[in-house]
Amino acid sequence: MHPIAFHLGSLPIRWYGVMMALAFLAGLWTATRRARIANVSGETIADVTLWLLIGSIAGARFVYVTTYWQQEFANQPFSEIFMLQHGGLVYYGGLIGATMAGFVYLTWKKLPVWKIADILAPSIALGSVFGRIGCLLNGCCYGRTCDLPWAIHFPISHETHGAALHPTEVYDALLNLILYLTLAWLFRRKKFDGQILALYFIGYAICRSTAELFRGDYPADHIHAGLTSAQVVSIGIFATGVILWIWRSRKIAAK
Repeated sequence: MHPIAFHLGSLPIRWYGVMMALAFLAGLWTATRRARIANVSGETIADVTLWLLIGSIAGARFVYVTTYWQQEFANQPFSEIFMLQHGGLVYYGGLIGATMAGFVYLTWKKLPVWKIADILAPSIALGSVFGRIGCLLNGCCYGRTCDLPWAIHFPISHETHGAALHPTEVYDALLNLILYLTLAWLFRRKKFDGQILALYFIGYAICRSTAELFRGDYPADHIHAGLTSAQVVSIGIFATGVILWIWRSRKIAAK
């Protein structure tokens, strides 16, 4: 656990922020390379990626604040809402925010929504790899206790008090890496626009739900009928992917 990467004068720069910056750069670079295959300009990808970044941060922070309002924000100054401490972001909020921002921008500019969505989808999975490494370095999103040989131990000062834990951040990162490689391979073989985005929704919902089985950082009120909040949302994301696949494939078949 190394939350602080370095200092700029008296300002600490956290590894979580560094990893999020790397996630953005890696996603932009790989999406730009895929855009060439689909005859979409790199400038278009850069423009929409900026909107995705703004939408994802806003959505991720909004969901985090509303989820942990009573525990962290109810008695704090309003300015604390905008301070990204200890991560302070919820991925699914970011995904929803980025999707909404991207859809608005692409529709406004009259750009091919589903073609560009397919270009971006694998890069979102790649970004999640860096994001989860950031979680590991930050000490958040940690796992349940276990006695496995690959268990990890955070410092005694951590809220887990040095217990042996599942490295859920590593599990999630590896699952997202597999998802990225799969989607990047399928991109060149897709049958219709929107197919890769649909597969991302389906694949990520499965990957996230699997990693959630080993999470140990949720308070009791975030467990619903044995499911974590993320697993509940994953059901909706999975269904969205299936519906999108059916709708887009039938729309293409009808032409």
